Amino acid sequence: MTTPTNPLPAPAFDAHHPPSTEIIDKCVHCGFCLPVCPTYVLWGQEMDSPRGRIYLMKLAAEGAVQINPKWVSHFDSCLGCMACMTACPSGVDYGKLIEATRAQIERNFPRSSAEKHYRQFLFETFTRPDRLRRLRAPLLAYQKSGLQALVRGLGLLYLLPKKWRAMEALLPKLAPLEAVPEITRAVGAKRRRVGLLLGCVQREFLSQVNGATARVLAAEGCEVVAPQAQTCCGALLVHAGEESAAIDFAKKTIDAFEKVNVETIVTNTAGCGSNVKEYGHLLRDDPEYAERAKKFAAKCKDISEVLTELEPRSPRHPLRLRVAFHDSCHLQHAQGVRSQPRALLSRIPGLELAEIPESAICCGSAGIYNLVQPDAAKSLGDRKAELVSQLAADVVATGNPGCILQLQSALARHHQKIPVVHTIQLLDASLRAQSPDFLRD
Repeated sequence: MTTPTNPLPAPAFDAHHPPSTEIIDKCVHCGFCLPVCPTYVLWGQEMDSPRGRIYLMKLAAEGAVQINPKWVSHFDSCLGCMACMTACPSGVDYGKLIEATRAQIERNFPRSSAEKHYRQFLFETFTRPDRLRRLRAPLLAYQKSGLQALVRGLGLLYLLPKKWRAMEALLPKLAPLEAVPEITRAVGAKRRRVGLLLGCVQREFLSQVNGATARVLAAEGCEVVAPQAQTCCGALLVHAGEESAAIDFAKKTIDAFEKVNVETIVTNTAGCGSNVKEYGHLLRDDPEYAERAKKFAAKCKDISEVLTELEPRSPRHPLRLRVAFHDSCHLQHAQGVRSQPRALLSRIPGLELAEIPESAICCGSAGIYNLVQPDAAKSLGDRKAELVSQLAADVVATGNPGCILQLQSALARHHQKIPVVHTIQLLDASLRAQSPDFLRD
């Protein structure tokens, strides 16, 4: 007579690319990730640390827990900043784990109707430059008419839900739109033909960054091609678990740049850059795009990487500024780019570089994080603003539009009138021998 055996519990994950057990098993729970994890630094809770979240993934994979609201909350609170990857001595690729887990959540966890519609609004707005452009006129009217100052001064924003207040606080001061042409000719002998990824929010609300990028590349001998047909690269979506939509955008991005035959694809937004460099992984199942995605990703480089590879051609004119440099997480941790932006700034005569303490810890921007987790994002932004305020800096430089908006908002709360700009804007001002516009505002 045989004794019946209990069947093994079914995993909580579906069969489509669950978090890799091979990567999960690499984690030895050493704790090196704890001091650099923003949420662990804020709250000191094990399940809101990388090793705690990995343990929750393992439990779900083994069927010991289900995807329920409490379990999901620990992953929603993760910024996906990848600081743990830089700190990890075992080489755990937490980035692939959190993206796979979030994709499982979005497929298998029923969010509330309000949360679902709010996220849908974010994804259908911030991934569509055409829709963002239509918002420019009403936002300009809101700012220029004095209505924004009145609304803020009277405290009327507190009539809005917290997440919508957070969105209003992040609004940039809109400048005239600076469109980048399809082709910007190289100054002097052409050294490279490069493509430029324009981004979405940056293209419409921080367009001066793209303008500066094209000018600097051209001045250094690059012909710059900015395909006007390019769409969102899918970064916001893939980092939030919206895998299917991210794949569609990735394919369109590859199609747009394959047509223009460039040697290098330049990114100047850290989140987008980390995403396009991983297209080979994202499109690994697609027989038509898998190899093309790998080739595309191999061409992608941050603007600071490209410029440090080129021997400087254009003279740098002095900028008498003390610059606090903020490392974007998706630049320093996801892409491993730290020394290159500093090298670019250090070549500008008269510029003094100041390092912000706790540089490994996120400012709280993290894609849509400051819009869906406003309390944690505000705490991290305030922490970063306090550190910046101690440096007596004239300007803060960084390599990501989300960080620019987050730091501007946090510094304003601390009554610090310190402009926050992209690193390339300082180099552009130096090459043009002009006082930067952002210092005249």
